[in-house]
Amino acid sequence: MARSQLKDRAPAALEHDHYAAMHGAFGWHVPERFNMAQACCGRWAGRGDATSRVAVVADGTGLTPVTWSYAQLQQAANRLSNALAVLGVQRGDRVAIVLPQRFETAVAYMAVLQLGAVAMPLSMLFGPEALEFRLHDSEAVVAICDAVAIDALESVRENCPLLRSVIRVGDRAGDRNPGYEAVLAQESDVFAACDTHADEAAVLIYTSGTTGQPKGALIAHRGLIGNLSGFVCSQNWFGFDPLRAGSESNAVFWSPADWAWTGGLMDALLPTLYFGRPIVAWNGRFSPQAAFELMQRHAVTHSFIFPTALKAMMKAYPEPGRQFTLRLQAIMSAGEAVGDAVFDYCRDQLGVVVNEMFGQTEINYIVGNCALNDRRGAGVGWPARPGSMGKGYPGHRVMVIDEAGHECPVGVPGDVAVNRYDVHGQPDPVFFLGYWKNPAATAARFTGDWCRTGDLATRDADGYLWYQGRADDVFKAAGYRIGPGEIENCLVKHPAVLNAAVVPKPDPERGALVKAYVVLAPEPAAQRQAQPGADFDTRLIAQLQAHVRGKLAPYEYPKEIEFVTELPMTTTGKVQRRVLRLQEEARAKQGTASGAGV
Repeated sequence: MARSQLKDRAPAALEHDHYAAMHGAFGWHVPERFNMAQACCGRWAGRGDATSRVAVVADGTGLTPVTWSYAQLQQAANRLSNALAVLGVQRGDRVAIVLPQRFETAVAYMAVLQLGAVAMPLSMLFGPEALEFRLHDSEAVVAICDAVAIDALESVRENCPLLRSVIRVGDRAGDRNPGYEAVLAQESDVFAACDTHADEAAVLIYTSGTTGQPKGALIAHRGLIGNLSGFVCSQNWFGFDPLRAGSESNAVFWSPADWAWTGGLMDALLPTLYFGRPIVAWNGRFSPQAAFELMQRHAVTHSFIFPTALKAMMKAYPEPGRQFTLRLQAIMSAGEAVGDAVFDYCRDQLGVVVNEMFGQTEINYIVGNCALNDRRGAGVGWPARPGSMGKGYPGHRVMVIDEAGHECPVGVPGDVAVNRYDVHGQPDPVFFLGYWKNPAATAARFTGDWCRTGDLATRDADGYLWYQGRADDVFKAAGYRIGPGEIENCLVKHPAVLNAAVVPKPDPERGALVKAYVVLAPEPAAQRQAQPGADFDTRLIAQLQAHVRGKLAPYEYPKEIEFVTELPMTTTGKVQRRVLRLQEEARAKQGTASGAGV
């Protein structure tokens, strides 16, 4: 959709809001027997167009793009399922998948899931300790591992006694583990998929650890169904015609989200395959240039892009239309608040109204928007409000509650919570089965039928939720309650700022000061390097403080700003404020200080 079309639409068209009707009329239909692999691959592989219907487009740094069909995906998955069975993998066993975005990763998920085993995704970014903790805690029996990560895995293998076998994907000189291609070549491409119950365990994903030691969240096969209403809404109906049941979609999906995390697996790979559409697998590092070139090369229409990535793209290419020809129809963004600067960029420069989404590993895709690029005449969708998380997606009862479990009044912060049952009293399929070997932690999440997310938000009079941060990210300074998101969003609007994180700095008089860690945009970063000394920092800090002071409340501007080259991030793209907060606490105990301010 062209930028001029978005800007020229009448205000009345922009406000068409069909949320109440959609949410009230929606009902879940969860079959008793359901298998993710059968829904995402098996049924498409059984169609007459299976050999021509594209499932995965494999691309990457230094690679020639290769297209793989649903027929090829199913045949490879069948061979790998047979191989895993030979290795002794049984129904319910955990199989670790340590792979980046590549065709073999999709094969691995389909193979494990149709076998009735439990797929346990592990990020390629994990070091030995992170791998050991998850492999040992999950009691994984087999690992399918990329050659790049083999050394890290092998270094902890002796501490994981239940890990019987490792299948290596890719070449690695001297590695003793059997190679993926050789393993598949020995097996039949015929396999009878396991007839799993919808409530049976399918995926074990360890939380990103933003607030402590990771916990394994056990996801049922039905969990994919629970994601679909949010996926379709956030992707502007994913290329389908909302007025014509059975219409075809020409959607092509890509996301930089790691397929080892909920965002990449449940928000990208699996729902794309569920609808029989192609997903682009990019095996390489993210950069704004690579992202734009990839979307142009493969005519990507739908995407999920983290706010941090969108910020980098905005700074690197303020007017991408001058260099790239894009066919985007929808962008969903999650992980952090988008903020109105990025919202405006997506609308004005990328030609799409970004749909913010909120979810967690345990209960994913529960809140968001469905703006349909402000074309909502078909009776679906609701307006997106810049900076808002959106509303509870159809099928999910979402509320902001207080400590006693009561709904908070309009404008009062509380815990975002989801009810076990939808508005019709039917179970919500999105709910996780529980934390792996940790029933106490599972029980602690619930107040009656409400599952608390640990994320704080306020609700406005129209039902939109506004993110306030993690419960442990919000702090008080001089008696005022400080939510870091609003300040960070304000800082990012300044042209010198690429990214920012706000945390409390211990202060003996006021309890805490507002401190900002700031990553500079490339040009001011180069200027700072060329002008070492305090003068440049002092001037820029004063500018940033004045920028925030002029837009927010006086008590919200950062009293101290420290420039850093990068922020601590989880592998899912979330800023780890906890790391910075602990750093400030340690500095206070040591009596040291860093940064400058007034």
